[in-house]
Formats: sequence, structure tokens, C-alpha cells
Amino acid sequence: MSVTGGCQCGAVRFRIEGELGEASICHCRMCQKATGGLFGPYVGAPKDGVVWTRGQPKLFQSSNKVQRGFCADCGTPLTYQYEGHGIALTLGALDRPEDVRPTEQLASPEKTPYFDDLAKLPVHPVDEPRAAAHLAGIVSYQHPDHDTEVWPPCGG
Repeated sequence: MSVTGGCQCGAVRFRIEGELGEASICHCRMCQKATGGLFGPYVGAPKDGVVWTRGQPKLFQSSNKVQRGFCADCGTPLTYQYEGHGIALTLGALDRPEDVRPTEQLASPEKTPYFDDLAKLPVHPVDEPRAAAHLAGIVSYQHPDHDTEVWPPCGG
């Protein structure tokens, strides 16, 4: 399986060579803040198997043992690097995040109390008139979910 990914603006792109490791979500406060979400979704990769095909992530030392990589241009969270344990990539940075299913949650006292109830919230279908009108008016400027030779496109 060829796994590629990158940031929202396209300044940083990667390819993973080798087998993916465990995929999980972590509820700790550092992962919440690093991703700007309710949890951090990651998949392990061989440290020497991550090839940066465009740009490099900027690193932030979030604790005495962890560095987190992100795009310095758009801020997209990209990596979690634990001292002596290799590298993990954020699931949302993958071009096809639907291909990697998390198999576990890492418990934490900071887990958002309502997290387990989120799947019970009402869903607004994309073909509902209000949602469809909203989506029809959006023009995306983010990098597409595949490698490109040049980005941004000429004139963009």
C-alpha cells in the first residue's frame, strides 16, 4: 500500500515506505492542543520510511519526550515523534485517511466528557437543502489529496 499525505496548503508532502504501525486516538491535553481537536489521531510509520517529498515540517518540543511536526505555512499538524520510538503521522494529513482505521483509544483524565455521546448527535445530510447550498458555495484553495509536481498552480 502506497501512503501519501501532506498539509493543507501543499508546502509539505510525504510518502510512507514500509508497513504502517498501530493507529490510535489519544485524548490527552497535549494531543488536543497539538491538533486543535478533541483528540489526536495518529498512525505509526517506520522512522526511516517517511520520505518528505516537498518541504519539511517545523518541529515543536511539546514535552521532554515528544516533538510534534507541523507545516510552518498553514499550521497543519503532521507528526508525533516520541523519543526512541519513531514517528507517527496524523490521520487527517493522509491523502486517504479512510484507509487507516484506529484500533484503540488511549485513555486520559482530559478526555472530553461528552466525547462518547458525539455519535448520537443528529446528522444533517449533505443533500439537505441548507447544507447543499452551503457546500455549493465553497471554493477550496487547499492542496488536493494527491501529489502534484508544482504547487501552488501557475497563477494561483
